[in-house]
Amino acid sequence: MDKAGLNIKGNIFGGLTAGVIALPLALAFGAASGLGAAAGLYGAILVCLFATIFGGTPTQISGPTGPMTVVIASIAAVYTGNPKIVFCAVMLAGIFQILLGISKAGRYIKYVPYPVISGFMSGIGVIIILLQLNPILGFDSSGSTIDAVLGLFSSVKNLNLQSLFLGILTLVIVFFTPKKITRKIPSALIALIFATIVCIALNFDVKVIGEIPSSLPEIQLTMISVKELFDIIPIALTLAVLGSIDSLLTSLVADSITKTKHNSDKELIGQGIGNFAAGMFGGIAGAGATMRTVVNVNSGATGRLSGITHSIFLVCVIVFFAPYAAKIPLSVLAGILVKVGFDIIDYKFIKIVKAAPKSDLIVMLIVFLITVFNDLIFAVGTGIVLSSVLFAVNVSKQFDIKFEEPSGTDECNLEKNENILIIHIKGIFFFGSASQLLSRLEEVMDKQCVIIDCSTIKTMDISAVFALEEMIVRLKDKKIKVLLLLNNRQLAGKMLRQGLINVISKENIVFDEKRAIKKASAICPQ
Repeated sequence: MDKAGLNIKGNIFGGLTAGVIALPLALAFGAASGLGAAAGLYGAILVCLFATIFGGTPTQISGPTGPMTVVIASIAAVYTGNPKIVFCAVMLAGIFQILLGISKAGRYIKYVPYPVISGFMSGIGVIIILLQLNPILGFDSSGSTIDAVLGLFSSVKNLNLQSLFLGILTLVIVFFTPKKITRKIPSALIALIFATIVCIALNFDVKVIGEIPSSLPEIQLTMISVKELFDIIPIALTLAVLGSIDSLLTSLVADSITKTKHNSDKELIGQGIGNFAAGMFGGIAGAGATMRTVVNVNSGATGRLSGITHSIFLVCVIVFFAPYAAKIPLSVLAGILVKVGFDIIDYKFIKIVKAAPKSDLIVMLIVFLITVFNDLIFAVGTGIVLSSVLFAVNVSKQFDIKFEEPSGTDECNLEKNENILIIHIKGIFFFGSASQLLSRLEEVMDKQCVIIDCSTIKTMDISAVFALEEMIVRLKDKKIKVLLLLNNRQLAGKMLRQGLINVISKENIVFDEKRAIKKASAICPQ
């Protein structure tokens, strides 16, 4: 292998292995999206191909994922008779991802709090499981989790036993195939082939994938109205943000295995180009797929040739094996997706839930419930806002205010002066703690001079500066002299530029507590 990572044998083998794993998942995600198995294959081919060529993680394998498919299914359920609008949403999502990459937003994705990601991913896992229950019973997938749960009783009464048998057979295979076998052949592929053979051999009457085009996809461009454009923008943003988070987290996994460093912004651009191409040619949206990427790397992949090989393999499936894929039962794909749903659930957080901080647990549960029963992007937004508020509350506890009259000091030849008060402000002084300072201002109104000691503040934001400004103004309105004690001149200059120069002169800013007390005693003698 040279410095460019051109290990041809390892890359080809890695790409083929990842392609074998991707095949049943692409078919399953396509069927679950409501756009057909072929859309899943097209998405797997195009997203991976372009993300590999233009992205910033050479060994990453991209394609349809559970979270992305759930979003696609939600919009496909609304535009049942007009799938081209869905493909427009995928294209628009790709454009948003490209813009995120160009604006160098990739570095900020990592700041999404873990409880938000945990609740979201577990919620996605539960959604996938719930939406596949009806297909296992022989019925069409519901458009929402609530519909799936409400319709389950009716489905059970009228279930197709043959479909249920195939679904259970699939679940047994994907959950209980020994690891020594799955290391060589993915359990999903074993289930796909074996259950389909059983279905054909026993001549079962169940719903199947149906015809898959045995040729390359055609362009799916269409004109949409302004109203339709505004309707799909939120969905496209959801896909873009979700796909970006999914892809960059997978990039971090790839980095940890390969001991390399990906380019986040370039990866977003590559993913965006891939999703734009997928939407243009009738494929569903995709993102970096962790399991497929790990298998790719562990199989010997070191560079971009592996992702290209993965896409070429899936093209060959369409060209040469489409008639066989058409006979795959939908209940088999549903069983495979149930396993995917269980794999997506964040067991890492669940295992430590009793020891987790209560605030993190609250965020995780709220994001989980909103994800499952309401809206994905609203869930993430709510989680981020709630995490920020709870973080601000916790940080505000590191803020302390102490009022103290200066005691006599032999060095300064000063006696205790009851006309002077020192306000010691310690810790993190920011918007969450600024109100605490102002709320105690009445306690100092009987003094003649106040020293505001900011020398031990760890950090300060603009809200804190404005709170200081208001405090100084209110004290001066009561004819109280104010001195500001800081720990360095650089901070003093910064605070003056931020507005304090309008309420306090440079002469009243001091950098030593003893000098401050001495100056205050001169201004306000006992």
